[in-house]
Amino acid sequence: MTVAPSPCVLVIETDESLANQLACDLQEAGYESILAHDATSGLQYCRDRQPALIVLDRMLAGESGLSLCKNLRSTGMRSPVLILMARDTVDDRVACLEAGADDYILKPYRSEDFLKLIRLYLKPDVDTTEQLRFGDLILDIASRRAIHGGRAIDLTMKEFELLKFLMEHPREVLTREQILENVWGYDFLGESNVIEVYIRYLRLKIEDEGQKRLIQTVRGVGYVLRES
Repeated sequence: MTVAPSPCVLVIETDESLANQLACDLQEAGYESILAHDATSGLQYCRDRQPALIVLDRMLAGESGLSLCKNLRSTGMRSPVLILMARDTVDDRVACLEAGADDYILKPYRSEDFLKLIRLYLKPDVDTTEQLRFGDLILDIASRRAIHGGRAIDLTMKEFELLKFLMEHPREVLTREQILENVWGYDFLGESNVIEVYIRYLRLKIEDEGQKRLIQTVRGVGYVLRES
């Protein structure tokens, strides 16, 4: 029986001590890790190795981690990207999303939280031809792409999971707590506006200007996918 290779995780981190800690934790958890200490070498590793997941620091020597993330997305890289950052504000989350990142990891670094997030994003793919439909909105499970009005829409991993959860419960008001538990799968510390940030970007991608809003806000409760 052929054993599937371990998923490869690329770590792009200027701080060598932190980079080595990340690599060690990844290897102990059963993943293959590659280290890069600057944006240039990180970009080259992405092209050569096509990693299953990329972890990069927001602050890199010579180039912003957010700029590197945008660069990666512009080349067609669809692997999940997690950004290490020191602050957790709405502006920081928005900046990560605008750059094309899927999620973020807060400093100071905690091995358990990091590996929990890695496992979440590297769950084995399940072969399926399943599609979810809501009106003229289609979500293809295998490709993790949305199709709206015949227009194909690329989604980040977390955008896909969020839209999938909403489409699995059409016309049902979902609370913020339900969404956090089912989409993120781990606890947020303190007050978090992460759902609002992702809803905003999901709306920008799937809702046509001037058309009826598909993802509607239910004030004080959560969100619902419905026609009107």
